[in-house]
Amino acid sequence: MIVKIVNKSNNPLPTYSTILSAGMDIRAWLNEKVVLKPLERALIPTGLYIELPKGHEAQIRPRSGLALKHGISVLNTPGTIDADYRGEIGIILVNLSNQDFTIENGERICQMIIAKHETIDWSEVEFLEETERGAGGFGHTGKK
Repeated sequence: MIVKIVNKSNNPLPTYSTILSAGMDIRAWLNEKVVLKPLERALIPTGLYIELPKGHEAQIRPRSGLALKHGISVLNTPGTIDADYRGEIGIILVNLSNQDFTIENGERICQMIIAKHETIDWSEVEFLEETERGAGGFGHTGKK
């Protein structure tokens, strides 16, 4: 699949780290460092603008290394970029640790996955088909 992209940053285009990676690394585009204090959040610019085909979305997800080592996550994970959005991709990062974290220009801050999705039409009915599970949820199957 070919996706149109405008890169206004001085960073490389999003890339897959390995041949079998699902997510592409997205980098921060900053004029100066951003310090995230504990429990603080910030919108981090990327300088990237994309044009997705109809029926696709971009999902923004945390990077596992930043989450494990520094407690940095994407606040609205997964973030969704719709196919009709043409603005700059901004990443809402949150610091869930008890220490300051500094974000620098060019730092890999999240990953982006392109996924297909369906658009549905509702069929309003009076009853749904019964299943063995029924309405059981929220841990109804127990611990084991």
